[in-house]
Amino acid sequence: MSLGAWAVKALGVARSLLAYRGFIFGSVQREFQLRYRNSLLGAAWTILNPLVMIVVYTLVFSQLMRLRLPGMESSLAYGIYLCAGIFAWNLFVETVSRLQTVFIDNGNLIKKLVFPRACLPVIVIANALVNFGIVFLLFLLVLIGLDAFPGWITFAVIPILIVQLVFAAGLGIAAGVLNVFFRDVGHAMTIALQLWFWLTPIVYPIDVLGENVRGLLALNPMTVLISAWQEILVYHRPPDWSSLALMGLLSGTLFFLAWRLFYQHAAEMVDEL
Repeated sequence: MSLGAWAVKALGVARSLLAYRGFIFGSVQREFQLRYRNSLLGAAWTILNPLVMIVVYTLVFSQLMRLRLPGMESSLAYGIYLCAGIFAWNLFVETVSRLQTVFIDNGNLIKKLVFPRACLPVIVIANALVNFGIVFLLFLLVLIGLDAFPGWITFAVIPILIVQLVFAAGLGIAAGVLNVFFRDVGHAMTIALQLWFWLTPIVYPIDVLGENVRGLLALNPMTVLISAWQEILVYHRPPDWSSLALMGLLSGTLFFLAWRLFYQHAAEMVDEL
């Protein structure tokens, strides 16, 4: 299929998603409500969980353990560095992990109801974005309280967030399609994500590593993204836009290939499920 034909198909998908926006919004809302059904505190847990994490990272690591970030005088810098990396990483992992099982988890729904299959990945991404939005907003409020808010440069996280979501969506959708036919893919991806975490400068600054190791980690796509979050939230300066542009190109290509794989095997997936 030519690129023009894929563009027409993409436009058709966008129109179908718009037509089923009520189904998408309802699914996101229902999942959010089900998560805290039968809970006394309800949705308050969405605030309490990240708040405890932020307090632990900023106080325990920065104050009690006296861990400091090289080149930063503030004792809170390492805790903020850790939070910035982990929150961005958690968004990535939640998106990829749920997308890799989204078609298997919704097998009965796919067989019984007629709706655009593209709604399922969109619902997963929307849920992950809602969860991240709550955590990130709380994190920004804490930064304001600690007098460590980056200022207007914070808006620079928007293009980073978009590139990261496109990258995670492409990787997750591709893994999700392959996982339908080869269930080992899901298990392998789980292990790969665990190793990937430690190959990304989240709990350690990349500057403390040797030059050869830094060169290897620079090939890690998540190093570019996580470092961009940290540049803004910790150092209060813009990220390396040229690296992000290349990452955006990689993410867009991966997303296109993933959607192509999805639509080429959509009918076979129903039979396999």
